[in-house]
Amino acid sequence: MALTASTLAPEGSSQQSYLWTLNFGPQHPATHTTLRLILKLEGERVVDAIPDIGYLHSGFEKIGEHLDYNQYVTVTDRMNYISPMANNVAWHQSVETLLGITLTRRCQYVRVIIAELARISDHLLSCGAIGLDVGAFTFFLYAFNQREAIYDIFETLCGARFTNSYTRVGGVLHDITPLVIEKIRAFLKTFPKTLDDMERLLNRNRIFVDRTKGVGILSREEAINASATGPVARASGVTRDLRRDEPYLSYEDFDFKVCCMRSGDCLARYLVRMAEMYESLRIIEQAIENLPSGPINVGPDERTTIPEKQQVYQTIEGAITHFELVMANRGFRVPCDESYAATESPNGELGFYLVGDGSHVAYRARCRPPSFLHFALFPRLIRGHTLSDVVAVLGSLNIIAAELDR
Repeated sequence: MALTASTLAPEGSSQQSYLWTLNFGPQHPATHTTLRLILKLEGERVVDAIPDIGYLHSGFEKIGEHLDYNQYVTVTDRMNYISPMANNVAWHQSVETLLGITLTRRCQYVRVIIAELARISDHLLSCGAIGLDVGAFTFFLYAFNQREAIYDIFETLCGARFTNSYTRVGGVLHDITPLVIEKIRAFLKTFPKTLDDMERLLNRNRIFVDRTKGVGILSREEAINASATGPVARASGVTRDLRRDEPYLSYEDFDFKVCCMRSGDCLARYLVRMAEMYESLRIIEQAIENLPSGPINVGPDERTTIPEKQQVYQTIEGAITHFELVMANRGFRVPCDESYAATESPNGELGFYLVGDGSHVAYRARCRPPSFLHFALFPRLIRGHTLSDVVAVLGSLNIIAAELDR
């Protein structure tokens, strides 16, 4: 950390107060990633904060102009690497909107299940990290233990625990199996008790409440004007959730509540995420118990979904379809059109704007990342608070640098 000093004399006063410039990050344990904040301090009080982004810039959007619509799913895993399954769903929903593809009911339900499991995984890390930053180490261990159970489910489903790359244009990599359903049902039985234990550990903990209540207040008007979405906006009283207000996949089939608060502080953002995990459990249970039968991918007439390996190896039709979809001079029938589609990701509205030019890759692939907009809120949330509040406010926003910098 670099520390420099400057002087500031109030108008009409002979006394001088010192302003210190402190570099918070990009290598700091409480940022959890490569974030940099240039803080101006008057003693322990934060006068101003300047976010400095770009340390993890990877050119994700430019890569979208060179990889085809199935290959790019591996890049979305690296955006919000806390909930890669949710990114997979968001990307291919945008692609299917551009191509005019309607998913099968079974595929819609499976995508809802994996998206809600990803939401729980993301919220567990977000809440666990803010607890860890203010000293609640045991709470963090409870959260991470349950994330391992979700990783086991994902590994059984698609063979990968972390970078899943599970969705495909018009469907998914593999159909859900009875073993996966069995593991999800076991998780639905055991997780609520752990969630209750976590709430008892932290919700009324005096130190945690004192560190988060009334800190980093974001008003409803400010949240709307700054285009905040997700738990950050709902903690400030913005009752907007794309799953309810602009239903996609099959969310209109499920009964769930949109969790909101009005105080808009760090504590409210934590409580909203904790409440949303209960609602995600309700959605997953309804989807599992009412999972439709039938094919998981769109029919072969669509000629958009890569066939299963057994068909590719044993039938001429499967081999030809695979060849047509994979070869660069073949690929999908993409219209010369543009589209935007968004999902309610764990952090907020995650959308992709795509422009097709008839080729097998996108002419333009623009991402709307929630972390980018939420990080811009940080200076107004931290002004007037102390240096120790920086980690609480930053943790409550749940900034993911790879999604922020793209």
